[in-house]
Amino acid sequence: QTIDLAKLKCRGFIELPKETIVTVTIWLDGYYTDEEDAALFEADKLKVKAEKLAAFCAQNPKLGLMTAAESVMAK
Repeated sequence: QTIDLAKLKCRGFIELPKETIVTVTIWLDGYYTDEEDAALFEADKLKVKAEKLAAFCAQNPKLGLMTAAESVMAK
């Protein structure tokens, strides 16, 4: 399945299957990680980010996912 994250709205994101939400969240976490940051996979922190993003998207269903992710995941 191909998902254009630049076109995906928050509503569409939270309606995706759970496995796809996890995959997209992992991708977004990598996208918003600086090159200088340690290459760590921190499942607990990722879970918190996913929950924050889902909650933010639930309150802003018409917002683009990348815009929402920048608000939640960017440093």
